[in-house]
This record gives sequence, structure tokens and C-alpha cells, in this order.
Amino acid sequence: MIDKIQSYLGKESDELLNYKAKFPKEQLHIPGPDFVDRIFIPSDRNINVIKNLEWLYQTGRLAGTGYLSILPVDQGIEHSAGASFAKNPVYFDPENIVKLAIEGGCNAVASTLGVLGSVARKYAHKIPFVLKINHNELLTYPNKFDQIMFAGVEQAWDMGAAAVGATIYFGSEESSRQIIEVSEAFQYAHELGLATILWCYTRNPEFKKDKDYHVSADLTGQANHLGVTIQADIIKQKLPENNGGYMALNMGNSSYGKIDKRVYTELTTDHPIDLTRYQVINNYMGRAGLINSGGASGENDFAEATRTAVINKRAGGMGLISGRKAFQRPMDEGVKLLNTIQDVYLCKEVTIA
Repeated sequence: MIDKIQSYLGKESDELLNYKAKFPKEQLHIPGPDFVDRIFIPSDRNINVIKNLEWLYQTGRLAGTGYLSILPVDQGIEHSAGASFAKNPVYFDPENIVKLAIEGGCNAVASTLGVLGSVARKYAHKIPFVLKINHNELLTYPNKFDQIMFAGVEQAWDMGAAAVGATIYFGSEESSRQIIEVSEAFQYAHELGLATILWCYTRNPEFKKDKDYHVSADLTGQANHLGVTIQADIIKQKLPENNGGYMALNMGNSSYGKIDKRVYTELTTDHPIDLTRYQVINNYMGRAGLINSGGASGENDFAEATRTAVINKRAGGMGLISGRKAFQRPMDEGVKLLNTIQDVYLCKEVTIA
């Protein structure tokens, strides 16, 4: 298994597999078989939330490891159905989405009210459902970028879902409303016994300067910190690609946010594992698991997915939530890609940095 991982990593193999992180792993809450008992039992979550979290962690090929592999397919709204499914039209049928998650050995499938509701009686007891309750739709002209509610928490509970998911565009003009909406929804979800997963994305045109700081460790780390503040049990975040978003936005006469330079000198370096570990640090030192997104499909999906998984795992993260790389290809290849990701978390030679 490690040979296959090394081959996908190529020339980055030694740099990623043998790197020693700057911030010590001993201060983190690392995923493991006892994660629910160790982290959530002492919290204020009710027993049904605990049961659903345990269901998530005990499903699929990664069952009992403390790691998660989730298939998310809400792109029919977020990126438009035509752009998402034309490459592989079988996924216009929601049943094939759920089948892919099951055949691929995933811990859960995350999708829309329509997708999951259409097959709930057949599959909701076979794999944990994560109902995504808000979305950004791309039919308004001109396109706008705002997460709006498409579903209610009770609908997730009625169909037998294990969790609800939501997105907040932190940094956007609409973020205050989204924070209130999602916070209230997550409170109600916990009352009903559902787990909560938050897509903590940053969104603001000003975040693009000399680099795209939507994927900077400092800005995404703070987005994560806001996410765990409203009690997201699991945080989904894009893998960081750079750092210094706060510093770039404060060049000139602007005054944006607050930062301590020790974030860049003592807590992180430019290494991708250190940048991702800073995201974990902001998740209350890993008390809320960090799952990184798999990104768009391309020519080197297996290598890119392996790289992302290695970085996430070695940083102290909890897994990947990968959709387009899996469903924009024939189902057998999608299963193989999901299994390739899972193999990283099953491989004992890939250790915490």
C-alpha cells in the first residue's frame, strides 16, 4: 500500500511522508478509534448526536479508525447540473450517487434534499445521509454568490439522516445572515440528535491580491474557528495553498481584522502540512475533525487525491470529502479513486507529522 502511495506522490514522496511538522502533534486531538468517546462524550451533545456521530465513524472501509471518507454531490446546484453531470450522465439519477458512496466504501453520502429524499426509504438505513440544507444557485442573472436555505432540519430528521451540512461564505457581505441561519439550524439539529458538518469557505473579491487568499491558511483557519464556535462537529475546508492573507489585506492604509506575526513564524511554515495543521489548530486543536475537499476533476486525479489525503492525515486532519474526482468518471473508476483515498488513512506507514 505504501509503495502505491509513494508512486502517486512521485518526487514529493520524501518531502511529504517524512516531514516533521513545526507545531507539535502532541498538543492535538488526533483521530482514532475512540474519538467519539474521547472528544464528544464530555461535551454537551445529547445521546442521539453521539449515536449518529458513532454511526458515521463506524461505516465503510474506514470504520473504527476515526477517519472519514465522505462523498459530497451537491454540485447539481452549486455548479449546475449540466456542468457537473454531462461528463457522466448516470449521476443525473440520484440512486447512482448513493450507490457510488456505498460501493466506494464511504462513511457517508452528502447531498441535497431532492437527491437524498428520492431514495431515502431504500438507502437511509444502509449508509449515513448528510443532508445539505443550504446552497449557492447559479441561475440568477447575473450570477450571485450567496448561500440560501433549500431545506429544513426537520426534513433531514424525517428522512433518517445522520447529519446536516451547511456552507457559510465567511468574509462575504451576506456572511452575518448566513452565520445566524446556520447557527440556529445547527442548534435545532443537535436538539433533534443530528450531527453537524460545516463547509467553512471564504468568499470576497478583495481576497484575491497577488495570490488567491481564499485558500490562505490564516484566513481559512479563522473561518474554521468561527465554524467550531457555532458547534460544527466536523469542519470541511479547502486545502490551504498559501499564507499571509491578513498581511496582504492590510498592505497600504487598510485595516482588516487582527493577526499576530507569530502565526507565521512559530505556528506555521510554507510547507503544506504546516499550513493544514494551522487549520486543525483552529478546530480547537482537532476537537472538531478537519476534512479537506478533493477539488475539481482533472488529468491527475489519483495523484492529486493521494497528495491531499497524505497532507490532511499527516497534519492531523480527519479525512477527505471528495466528489467531482469520483463521480465525473465511470462508477468502477470512481470506486477505485475513493478507495485510493481511503488507503492513505488505512496505511500505518503514513503517520502524523
